[in-house]
Amino acid sequence: MSSKPHFRSDTQFVNQIIAAIIQNRPFDAQIASSTSSTPHLNHKLTVESVSEVLRSIPRIFFQSTRSIGRQKGTRHRTPLKQRNLREESTKARNGVLVLGPAAYRDPQKVKLGLNRALEFFNWVETRFGFVHNEITCREMACVLAKGNRFKVLWEFLKEMSRRGDSGLVTTSTVTCLIKCLGEEGLGSEALSAFYRMKQFRCRPDVYAYNTTIYALCRVGNFKKAKFLLEQMELPGFRCQPDTFTYTILISSYCKHSMQTGCKKAIRRRLWEANHLFRIMLFKGFVPDVVTYNCLIDGCCKTNRIGRAMELFDDMMKRGCVPNRITYNSFIRYYSVINEIDEAIQMLRRMAKLNHGLPTTSSYTPIIHALCEGGRVTEAWDFLVELVEGGSIPREYTYKLVLSKVESAGESALLDDELCRRIEGGIGNRYRHVMKVKQWNYWNLMASGGSDGVGDAYNNNGGGGAVANAICDSGVSVAHGSDSIGWDEKKEKTTLVICTQFIFAYLFMLLSES
Repeated sequence: MSSKPHFRSDTQFVNQIIAAIIQNRPFDAQIASSTSSTPHLNHKLTVESVSEVLRSIPRIFFQSTRSIGRQKGTRHRTPLKQRNLREESTKARNGVLVLGPAAYRDPQKVKLGLNRALEFFNWVETRFGFVHNEITCREMACVLAKGNRFKVLWEFLKEMSRRGDSGLVTTSTVTCLIKCLGEEGLGSEALSAFYRMKQFRCRPDVYAYNTTIYALCRVGNFKKAKFLLEQMELPGFRCQPDTFTYTILISSYCKHSMQTGCKKAIRRRLWEANHLFRIMLFKGFVPDVVTYNCLIDGCCKTNRIGRAMELFDDMMKRGCVPNRITYNSFIRYYSVINEIDEAIQMLRRMAKLNHGLPTTSSYTPIIHALCEGGRVTEAWDFLVELVEGGSIPREYTYKLVLSKVESAGESALLDDELCRRIEGGIGNRYRHVMKVKQWNYWNLMASGGSDGVGDAYNNNGGGGAVANAICDSGVSVAHGSDSIGWDEKKEKTTLVICTQFIFAYLFMLLSES
């Protein structure tokens, strides 16, 4: 019975704090009195609420409007490059576009978010006597890492590690920090954090080594990653490598080999990947399906189909069951070289052996190859099979098949009900994407806790109602001298919101028509 009011008060506290951070208002006695007026405040000021405020700061201040609604996954993303923070700051001062993870960032907003995060971290401790633990310390460290404030980060971790034996800075804390730095394209800084673990009274484990190796591989620093692996392979070393350690290096070698136009570099990196695979088998490690998928995909994309089939047969002999990703690598290869019958055979084999459910990624290469080869009837049959399997093709694939069928004079094959079903699914996909982009922006403005924003937007005619909506839901907009430069930012924000709403409305009209 008491969990629901506790959740509401917790959300209200988070919203009030984030509103003060966005408006650049100090955490004065007014905010303290509004929160302390609620009974049992010390019980309600939980670790989850403080962590949620710290997690919201990178979403609000470190992201640009271009990154709203972006995909979270990194599977198809181009490998990062080691960032030069000094060069990025110079470009930002000179008005030059910065590429990479820091593209379109506002340095003033980043600076404001970092300062407010540190202020909030100290404020909850001094004003309410909140005792920080490993979770809040980890979130604060990740905020400083994402904001590229490394001098403050190292001093913060040293101070937290000196606080007795409370265990504020642990191995998992530094490992999470290394992972965050690797995602930001800061491999050298991640390696520096790994070597500083002894200063923070931490001992690295296998997971810390694997995370550091992956951070180095993401920026292409294979030399230092291989050095860490050789260090782990020393006789009697405390942290021996595991299957995941070799899989990281094998996957990175195969992925980075595709990003270079030099055939010699491609051969060298694929040789390194296969060499690590053989060492892995020699030492008694059992490769999993991820290891095989990385090698098979790399061999198929570099026209080494013989080696790919050897790996496929080997994984079947070892009892490692292939999945849809394994078969998709072969299907893409055979479709590209116009051996469509072989690709269809692999698709049927996957379904027959129950090694995975074919989806859009499995059918699309075959359909495109059939259209290019003039086998229009078969392309339409595969499109029908894809839809009957519960998937919706991409718009380009659907229009390609339609144009090929009509140009071949086979319009009798078209089914009106099936076409309406496909077009409806494509329209729903467009509407979902625009809905995610629109509501992600509201979540950035209202920190995910304001339910009145959307109603005010729809009822009052767009972006001009943002201030009233946030005020009604507990996140008030600053006025007067409490907000420094907020009026100008509010005008720009309103313009961006109105533009996004217009584009969303146009997409909805086009998809419905």
